[in-house]
Amino acid sequence: MTHHPTARIGRTRARAVDTLSLDSTGTRNALSAALVTDLAEVLTDCGKDPDVRAVVLTHTGTTFCAGADLRDPPDPDALVALLRQIVELPKPVVARITGHVRAGGLGLLAACDITAASTDATFAFTEVRIGVAPAVISLPVIPRADPRALARYYLTGERFGPAEAARLGLLTLTADDVDDALAPVLDGLRRSSPQALAETKRLLTARVLETFDRDAAELTALSARLFSSPQAREGMTAFLERRDAAWVV
Repeated sequence: MTHHPTARIGRTRARAVDTLSLDSTGTRNALSAALVTDLAEVLTDCGKDPDVRAVVLTHTGTTFCAGADLRDPPDPDALVALLRQIVELPKPVVARITGHVRAGGLGLLAACDITAASTDATFAFTEVRIGVAPAVISLPVIPRADPRALARYYLTGERFGPAEAARLGLLTLTADDVDDALAPVLDGLRRSSPQALAETKRLLTARVLETFDRDAAELTALSARLFSSPQAREGMTAFLERRDAAWVV
């Protein structure tokens, strides 16, 4: 596969915690085919490395992830595989967010075990506004979020803040200084045995993985069907041309 030159993942290590930064700011860290491939490769390394106790997933720039890259979308199966890889990784994955999270980015967030955002973070399931549905990302989102609260934001595409994201069950914690808030979390992970973390994570993710096993094929098919539909073509064109879609009343 040819790698897009801007699809990069930064990686640093501090006391057995690897921090992976989505670093494709030119595309607002959109999930391109290349970015999905790159992130999967680095996560595979982290999963195999006995010196890595936990992984922090974060971002450079003001956007954690803008969702699927409409100009270079990932294969739905590759996105399912990436989300599942985060859920199945034998090390805890902690999301650290200080910016905007849209659509597919909320799938990444929901796949993580512990999620933290600064108070200026914003969130939106924008799929409905471009003529598609939050299909594949539902695999981790629906088992982990409050269904009543989720229905509003899935159906309207409205933006919401971190307090609301916490109420939905998408965020573990929110704070003005996300690194201060994460310090005791990372300390706890560093004090925990690798075996204990792997087995405890398996207990926590069993229901999420059941959803993957049951629904992944159906949701990837739905995603592919919607993305190739006339309404989605209009929605994506309108989005790229910065105008309202034809159905807006």
